[in-house]
This record gives sequence, structure tokens and C-alpha cells, in this order.
Amino acid sequence: MNNVLNPSNGSTQVIDAVQVSISSQADVLSARQHGREFAMKMGFTGSDVTLIAAAICEIARNIVDYAQRGEITFSVVDKDDLRKGMLILASDEGPGIPDVDQAMRYGCSTRKGLGVGLPGAKWLMDEFQLNSQPGCGTMVKMVKWK
Repeated sequence: MNNVLNPSNGSTQVIDAVQVSISSQADVLSARQHGREFAMKMGFTGSDVTLIAAAICEIARNIVDYAQRGEITFSVVDKDDLRKGMLILASDEGPGIPDVDQAMRYGCSTRKGLGVGLPGAKWLMDEFQLNSQPGCGTMVKMVKWK
């Protein structure tokens, strides 16, 4: 549990971490909605909420498309006790990404998409880290700072 000061009303509230299982397109939408709600509880507004939701959607869609199942967890993270941020951890035990550098290039797609999913999510967030090995799954860590 984390205490968070919500600047919109000046109150301090407890925000528990939220974990969402991902195994279908419906779960992608659920993760997006839970992420939006979590961000708003933290006091994010407007375009930041939209950016967070878009990044979550891209990562969750990749879980469904490539790993079939995984999970995403939302929590509050502190930076030097001066700043709060939303931490998003996504993990799966899918086939992994054989060439992470290639997967992070705009325009690279193994599907019929535009190839902006992973690099787009990175661009939308303040911090982005991807760890993957073939046969061992993938873990994505993203942070948006207030």
C-alpha cells in the first residue's frame, strides 16, 4: 500500500497495487481501464492519463498476440521521496523476443501492424526497460512521473 497526496483535492489516500491477468482482447481493454483508474487515483490528469492508457494497451496487446497470457501490475513508485510515479510491470512466459534491438525500432513489425507498439510505448512513458530472452518470456517496466 502506498499513501499518495492527490493534488486535485489535497487529500492523502491509500492506493493498493493492482494486478491484471492478460489472456484475451477483453483483458487488454480491462488492463487499459484499470490503468486509467489507477493513474487518476494518483492525480494524473488529461493527456497523461491518455498516454499511460495507450502504453498499457500496446504492451497488453503484445502479451495476447505473442505470449497468449501474462500479467500487468500497477503500483506507486517514489523517486527520492520527492516525486511519485506510476510503475507498470508487464510480464509473460511466452517465446521471448529474439532481437530486442530490432523490435525497438520504429517500423519493425512481425505482424501486419505499423511496427510502433514497443517503441511507441517507450516514447509515451518517462522510463522504459525491456528484458527478454528467447524461450524465457518478456518483462517490461514502464514509469510515468507526476
